[in-house]
Amino acid sequence: MGLVIDKADGKSKRLSLLWITILLNFAILGYYKYAGFFIDIYADITGQTIEWEAVPLPIGISFYTFQAVSYIIDVYRRDVKAQRSLIDLSLFISLFPQLVAGPIVRYQTIAEQIKQRFVASSDLMIGTRRFIQGLGKKVLIANPMGSVADEVFAISAADLTTGTAWVGIIAYSLQIYFDFSGYSDMAIGLARIFGFNFEENFNYPYIAQSITEFWRRWHISLSSWFRDYVYFPLGGSR
Repeated sequence: MGLVIDKADGKSKRLSLLWITILLNFAILGYYKYAGFFIDIYADITGQTIEWEAVPLPIGISFYTFQAVSYIIDVYRRDVKAQRSLIDLSLFISLFPQLVAGPIVRYQTIAEQIKQRFVASSDLMIGTRRFIQGLGKKVLIANPMGSVADEVFAISAADLTTGTAWVGIIAYSLQIYFDFSGYSDMAIGLARIFGFNFEENFNYPYIAQSITEFWRRWHISLSSWFRDYVYFPLGGSR
């Protein structure tokens, strides 16, 4: 579809093709992630019994949907040239290191690396170290903090003390940060081993001094995606 949009004449035609592609991508995402949810709601409201076999959720569907949409929008804006190779485009959309937990990679970031990349011994060392760092965050910090948070959250409200509640809050905050940033570190490390340079996804969000600053530091690839493809196009201030 990127090639079709790139070759289309007239802004209105290109815009129509863009919207069709975006809606199709998000319709597929919505079907896999929310079809069962809405069917259950409909069944509860109407009292009908609806036989529904759960559809297996494709791994990483959210991330490659966001990446595919950003690619189409960039082609529409003429920020990048449409990729003529289906293999190269598929490689970009389904690049495995970041499919499970990000970061969201934009086509223009790795377009040249898809065509040609070189893996030096330093890349292997840096990538391996970064992967181990992320694995350590996940296994040594996130998982134990998750166990602590689960134990606290299992306590009834009547028996929960202020101190214990704070322990649960802090443990859960550490769990979600080190879990998510750990996965991002592993993805960045794996990508480096294969010759790809992904952008950073977390920048010490818990030292932020405002909600705005926190948003800029937390899951940077997602927040910047919404900024560039949703907020600014809707008239948001730059």
